[in-house]
Amino acid sequence: MTRLVMAVALIAVSVFPLIAQDSTPRVQAFGGYSLFHADNGGVNGLTLDEDLREPNSPFGTKDNFMGWNAEGQYNATRILGIAVDGGGRYGMPITESRFSKLAGLPNGNGYSLLVGPVLSYRTKSKLTPFIHALFGYDRVTVNASTITGLSVPVSSTATTFTDFALALGAGVDYRVLRMFSIRLAQVDDLETTHNLNHFYGTVFPTGVFEGLGTHERNVRISTGVVVSF
Repeated sequence: MTRLVMAVALIAVSVFPLIAQDSTPRVQAFGGYSLFHADNGGVNGLTLDEDLREPNSPFGTKDNFMGWNAEGQYNATRILGIAVDGGGRYGMPITESRFSKLAGLPNGNGYSLLVGPVLSYRTKSKLTPFIHALFGYDRVTVNASTITGLSVPVSSTATTFTDFALALGAGVDYRVLRMFSIRLAQVDDLETTHNLNHFYGTVFPTGVFEGLGTHERNVRISTGVVVSF
């Protein structure tokens, strides 16, 4: 009887990791589309007009940017994992108002690299909800250009700022096949710490920028495909 118990225990110890591995992927890779809603920290057409001393209200701003989001995730247990998250967004942060026709507006982009823990709720259901807290850096860039269509052309200076970032978010994956899932949605409160007074003061050194945000709460919404290994 003792040998039988020991044999059953040995089999259980040997088989359990295999069962856990089958039900919980050790590694996941996600990639897809993201929509980034930027907190402009008080920067709008009016503030640009005033700080650059431009009459006739020529400027506007944009706050929605399209881009991508990708993650690599290692699952230490059925619940706890760690993820490395990267994202990018692209577009013109400064636009023309409906009262003007401007040319040469500078292009911009932003990239983030974050890492942190993920908690997943795995059951027999095809749906796997999760939450995560990610920490890292965000880099924003505006290119050099000469904006025309103004009373006097304005030049922007190529500027890049890299600062601390934090993303608190949640999402849900829908399993289509054993190795493939669809990330129905991932929503992140992506907080950045760019000093926009210094940033726009560098982009437009001829202007005077005060009272703008130094801590931004952006929203990032992502969807795409998850591959499990």
